[in-house]
Amino acid sequence: MNRYAAKLLFQFRVTAGGKDNRRRLCEEQIVLIAARSAREALAAAKRRGREGVHRYRNGAGGLVRFEFVGVMELLHLGLQCAPDEVWYDITRRVRPKERADRFIPPEAALHAFRNEFGPATSTQVRPDG
Repeated sequence: MNRYAAKLLFQFRVTAGGKDNRRRLCEEQIVLIAARSAREALAAAKRRGREGVHRYRNGAGGLVRFEFVGVMELLHLGLQCAPDEVWYDITRRVRPKERADRFIPPEAALHAFRNEFGPATSTQVRPDG
């Protein structure tokens, strides 16, 4: 079996007053898939996306549909990947080490810390010191 990573796109479509919102909140998910081929992995990724579809009523009574939009990318995680590696992207950048502050956000701005600690305040201890 081969390992693949699939990047799935979902949208939150809200219907209120009989109209759907045009500007929609979206979620991208990266999921791991074991498959014999890229074609089999793609089918599994699409199946996973369709299985994630659901709907509910929000606090204002509007209907919220969490909808699968499609597969944004499918990446074969071959021999070049470590066993715990789930995604990679290769790009060219001008002097990235010297300009790291443009590419690497402060630790407190990383999603895991924003979700754990909420918005940083001057009295909070930040993960980066």
